Parts: sequence; C-alpha cells; structure tokens
Amino acid sequence: MSKESYMIESLTRDVIVRLMEDDGLSMREAMDKLYNSKTFNSLTRTETGLYFQSASYIYDELSQEK
Repeated sequence: MSKESYMIESLTRDVIVRLMEDDGLSMREAMDKLYNSKTFNSLTRTETGLYFQSASYIYDELSQEK
C-alpha cells in the first residue's frame, strides 16, 4: 500500500467516525454521505493534495457541500 493510499484510508475512517459522532449518523449513512460526495472524489484524486489535510478540514469541506 502506498503512503497516499494509507493516508486517504485513515482520513476516510476518521471522517466517518466524526460524522457518526457529531451528526448522529449510522455507519452506513456516514459512509454513504462521504463516499458520494465531491469532497471524497477530490480526496481520492491524489493530484489535488487534499489527503495532506486534517480529518477536521475534510469534515468541514464535506459539511459545506450542498
């Protein structure tokens, strides 16, 4: 596994946990919300460099999506 993949997976896990805790979503709902977002699309495209940001930053970006 590459460093980038590891970082993306770790951030994904952390954001899903935060969605569950802060927004009261089930794991399934949190996963659906993240995986179907523009933020996740950007996170998984390594050329964006989004995976260098914190989970809090990514959570905030996701929260701003309409």
